[in-house]
Amino acid sequence: QVQLVESGGGLVQAGGSLRLACAASGRTFRWNTMGWFRQAPGKEREFLAAITWSAGSTKYADSVKGRFTISRDNAKNTVYLQMNSLNSEDAAVYYCAASQSALLVVARYNYDYWGQGTQVAVSA
Repeated sequence: QVQLVESGGGLVQAGGSLRLACAASGRTFRWNTMGWFRQAPGKEREFLAAITWSAGSTKYADSVKGRFTISRDNAKNTVYLQMNSLNSEDAAVYYCAASQSALLVVARYNYDYWGQGTQVAVSA
């Protein structure tokens, strides 16, 4: 059983920053790629960023490029999402996910395990 647990969400003022964390536990494994997604009310879950465990290669959605940074700590089995310059459009539930693919995949169906999500709210 693989478990992914997100943390770090909360309420932030517009223009502020948050850092989300995703801790992986359970079976001994080394998933090839980890991703961050978000889902706002009434919208589909969208890809934000992905990172490979081994090389640390990254990929970002255009909507967050330059504002969000994904990183990982292999020793802690933890992936992070640093979010800066937050605005109202960033308010959503944020999810991390794990994929066996060695590629920086962006589609939801490429991810095998998902966390329960952490809420991010942005105040004006």
